[in-house]
Amino acid sequence: MAGLIADPFRAARLVLHLRQEGVTDDGVLRAMETIDRAAFIDDPALTDLAFENALVPIPCGQIIPRPVTTGQLIQALQLEKGNKSRVLLIGAGSGYTAALLAQIASDVFAVERFNALTEAIRRRILNLELSNLAVRCGDGLAGWPERGPYDRILLAGAVEEIPEALLSQLGKGGLLVAPVVTPDGQVLMRLHENGERERLGFRHALPLLREGPAQAL
Repeated sequence: MAGLIADPFRAARLVLHLRQEGVTDDGVLRAMETIDRAAFIDDPALTDLAFENALVPIPCGQIIPRPVTTGQLIQALQLEKGNKSRVLLIGAGSGYTAALLAQIASDVFAVERFNALTEAIRRRILNLELSNLAVRCGDGLAGWPERGPYDRILLAGAVEEIPEALLSQLGKGGLLVAPVVTPDGQVLMRLHENGERERLGFRHALPLLREGPAQAL
């Protein structure tokens, strides 16, 4: 399978750093030591950043977040491998987070507002042989209601308010995780389908998600 980490030393170093930063979920760590972040970086001059705790610019003015940030987001979903969870990802970007989720969840549905990024993800899905991952171009803040309900929903960018349209797509007992802008900065919020809310620690702020599909690119 293309896109696997070929260097076990680099993979081990990445996992050690993630553990030191509080990412301790075994399923998340296994996924992150399996999928090569470099496979989601288009610019060869930037591939050395793949194993650093650094954000990486990608086309359309977007980024791949720091590995620690990605690990925190996925860990907050409390996914258990083998539980046949259906996950909706808002803001697919390069497809890296979606590919990680596909290692843990049974089905992953990702929405990206840029058509160019969506097409790139589709090519990577084929290269990585991820038959349980689907992506479409559209308004992520409206979700993907036709494929719902979902056990987990993850927003890979920040919002000022969590859209009711997304909350309505949570299944019974579901969780939604999102970075939310507050007067004190961004916090990571975990919302339960029953209305319970949890405020989690979050180290690195993410760009705001925008409404609607992109008019260009």
